[in-house]
Amino acid sequence: MSFAERMLHIDRRIIFLVIGVCTLLPLLYPVGLAIKVSPEVRGVHDYIESLPEGSVFLLSMDFDPASKPELQPQAVALLRHAFKKNLRVIGMTLWVTGTGLADLVVSQAAQEMGKVNGKDYVFLGWSPGVGSLIITMGQDLYKAFPSDYNNQPTRELAVLKGIQTLRDVNYVVSLAAGTAGIESWYVYGKDKYKFELGGGCTGVIAPGLYPLLRSGQINGLIGGLRGAAEYETLIGQKGRAVAGMDAQSATHVAIIMLVILCNVFYLLIRTSRGQSGQPRG
Repeated sequence: MSFAERMLHIDRRIIFLVIGVCTLLPLLYPVGLAIKVSPEVRGVHDYIESLPEGSVFLLSMDFDPASKPELQPQAVALLRHAFKKNLRVIGMTLWVTGTGLADLVVSQAAQEMGKVNGKDYVFLGWSPGVGSLIITMGQDLYKAFPSDYNNQPTRELAVLKGIQTLRDVNYVVSLAAGTAGIESWYVYGKDKYKFELGGGCTGVIAPGLYPLLRSGQINGLIGGLRGAAEYETLIGQKGRAVAGMDAQSATHVAIIMLVILCNVFYLLIRTSRGQSGQPRG
């Protein structure tokens, strides 16, 4: 059996091992491959960058653990940026199944940046209703959330001083894995209470949200893990998203190389059999 034939009959477990190594190594030791930043991601970044210190930033983490790999890196990058700019951060979620995860993301990012709960940020948690909740927040934030996730009365929190309704919020970003999410914030919130709105989403639903972006209904869109990596690049803090893109790129290269090699070996076998007069298989 020739070398080419042996390679075509290689144990598939070796191929699985190669793919596993190509995936794992970049996650453990990120290379930081060059990432081109898209205009839609830059739109969210530039708007936050333009906000003066003390502005109010509301991040609605409308996803659950199933979408964590794509949307948690987006949330972390946005929170790091907002805290770095010394914005007043309000965290919440429209998904009851994502409440614990959202609280963990906010608290970890705040701890990393040295921010104090109640003074620099607050996590409101989840409250029933989607459209009705957003409308109530637009009329009276304290009626929608009398207390935060830690049962602290919201009226007594320094971070919410001077904030009565959504009209007092400078920027809202919804990170959505589906419905409820960005569309809900636009239909029930922005269109009525006139705050600026940006979005982030999983890669699979991003194409359906581009009409909102093109029409100016949202001013930016962070799509999937790639979008999170772009945002990490913009703020100069490369994290899980950049590492994930490195792993994805390395895996794609490995698969392409394996396909090319298999075809080369197959052609070599056909050529050698043709020269020896054997039937080509």
